[in-house]
Amino acid sequence: MNQEPQVDYTRNRKQRHRSSRSKTTLGGRLVSEMKDWLLTAVIVFAVMSVLNVFVFNISTVKGQSMQPTLWEGERLFINKISLLFVNPKHGDVVILHDPSTGPSHKEYLVKRVIGIPGDIIEVWNHQLYVNGKIVNEPYIDTEIEDPDFAALTVESGNYFVMGDNRHASASKDSRYFGSISQDMIVGRADYIWWPLSKLNRL
Repeated sequence: MNQEPQVDYTRNRKQRHRSSRSKTTLGGRLVSEMKDWLLTAVIVFAVMSVLNVFVFNISTVKGQSMQPTLWEGERLFINKISLLFVNPKHGDVVILHDPSTGPSHKEYLVKRVIGIPGDIIEVWNHQLYVNGKIVNEPYIDTEIEDPDFAALTVESGNYFVMGDNRHASASKDSRYFGSISQDMIVGRADYIWWPLSKLNRL
């Protein structure tokens, strides 16, 4: 007489239990890893947001007002924190809030600091003078084609800015909207970082 095979139900139950426990452990590990990843992402986002607001920013050049120094599409590294410790100085390239109004208004402008508080600025015979001395500007490619203007004094806490593009009507700057207060300056453009072929300190 054939004897029925004996089935070890206890062993089967143990195997099912181990399989179930393994799946539970795997699921718990995945949930734990997901939580860790989300926490890391939140921390990174928060840190980058703080750095972006207070320390540095990346800005893309738009328009032609800073040619030939800067060209449209180039990307700049903007140093924000430095201006908390030192004031802008002659020759600095800065990002500022556009003080103008009207259809040509932009959120930000990039310009060069020409005059600091107390400076006397004038353009005579299409040449820029600061405190009675002609300014050597190796970054421009033409004399000033816009009209001359009489001497003016930069007020305390203000700065006179101009674009490097001195062709006629090529730059909307302090000749158009006047000197700007220091709190309108967002940061100093320290580097061109893109494209890499243009990588350079300003």
